[in-house]
Amino acid sequence: MKIGLVAPEFPPDIGGVQTYAWHMARGLVHSGHEVTVFTQSRPIDESDRFGFRIEPVLKLRRRHDLSALRQYRMDVWHCMNAPYAWLAMETAPVFVTVHGNDFLTPYHPIARLDLRFSDRLDRWLGDVLTSRAVRLALPRARHIFANSRYTEEVFLKHHPACRGKTSVASVGVAEEAFSSHEIPRLEGPTRLVTICRLSERRKNLPSVLEALSRLSCAYDFHYTIVGDGELRPELEGLTARFGLADRVSFAGFMNNEQKIELLRRSDLFVLPAVATAQSFEGFGLVYLEANACGTPVLAARVAGAVDAVEEDVSGFFVPEPTVDGIACSLSRFFRGDVAFTAEACISFARGFTWGAVVRHCLPHYDRALAS
Repeated sequence: MKIGLVAPEFPPDIGGVQTYAWHMARGLVHSGHEVTVFTQSRPIDESDRFGFRIEPVLKLRRRHDLSALRQYRMDVWHCMNAPYAWLAMETAPVFVTVHGNDFLTPYHPIARLDLRFSDRLDRWLGDVLTSRAVRLALPRARHIFANSRYTEEVFLKHHPACRGKTSVASVGVAEEAFSSHEIPRLEGPTRLVTICRLSERRKNLPSVLEALSRLSCAYDFHYTIVGDGELRPELEGLTARFGLADRVSFAGFMNNEQKIELLRRSDLFVLPAVATAQSFEGFGLVYLEANACGTPVLAARVAGAVDAVEEDVSGFFVPEPTVDGIACSLSRFFRGDVAFTAEACISFARGFTWGAVVRHCLPHYDRALAS
């Protein structure tokens, strides 16, 4: 089967959607299919050795991308986020994977007109037309795959016309993320870690820092924040204001090998993210990546984290994602009132594989071709 993955978000860009598209391509190739990834004009490292082809033709504009994609003949098209569902208006069969924010506020301006006389008007009109295009196109897709039960639920509230053609494909954890040997935890302070983009307030890191400031006199800990973004200066300022300069490190960007090593050496992964009407954590693959390293997680019982964390096995939830709630949960962990084994965390993460995601999608492809 010739499968075209339309993936404007793809490595070397960093993020959960990029990771999803990459492993989807690898998994489909492993299943014996011919895969072409259509992405933006940027270099993609090492794709050849994984067996799929890269076509960097996307410009994030429907009028351009339609012309570019029409040059290729595929048995199946799979759009890896909601804004590119417009392809279902032009060809068939088209499948779409949704992650959360991609359908709430479509962030790829595929319908922008690029008006020269007013950038502000162009942005506003582009957002309106993009949202309209997505709303009209999604019901034309053959099937929509959600990354979690919560994402599917929210999606159907916003797009009830798609009821009956959605399912939860979930996510996977790459085999290289798992510990190949036991790594003992280091002596010294309790090591906390967060890995995320420092550009989204829903990650709730100011609340984590304030909660830690309340506990700094009672417990010995060190907190490492991995990632970068426009909120980093603000977070660094809060760290100094809370008197945590010697307890908190900002590590910036790390490659996969460095992140895995840090997770294996950490005692708890902390990300009690919140959900809003405009933005939420569709799944939270990073929770599973921490578990794959034998590290338990602390999350908020909201959005996709409900699927990504098994309470008292792979991690635990804050009672509320507030400063008080986070401080209470961290205090319980520091005191040893809650404890986890690396084996249980790894076992839970092994229940999520990219092979399972691919196997969920393939029967839908087959039915579309048969009909």
